[in-house]
Amino acid sequence: MNTTTIKSDLENKRLGIERRLAAIERDLGRQLDADSADRAIETENDEVLIGMERSGREELKAISSALDRLENGSYGRCVLCGAEVGAARLEALPFTPFCLECAKTTADQH
Repeated sequence: MNTTTIKSDLENKRLGIERRLAAIERDLGRQLDADSADRAIETENDEVLIGMERSGREELKAISSALDRLENGSYGRCVLCGAEVGAARLEALPFTPFCLECAKTTADQH
């Protein structure tokens, strides 16, 4: 596992999310249209943007945690059971803190 490449990829992903969040914040901060029909559409769009913002912030937290795990040497190990997360899973979700079994268990609880 090349931690330098993983760290660079995670940092690039973080920057992309931060840019997207800044654009969302700019869009949410705009003045709503005076026309009630347009304002209704803009309000619906804002609800979608708020959901995207929430999701982006959660992803940022996960990326920060993954970078912390890289720094302390625990990256690639499940934070719940300590098992190896697995290369294929880390390639698909480089910021995942869980092995597949623990991820299933956590998802079943929600």
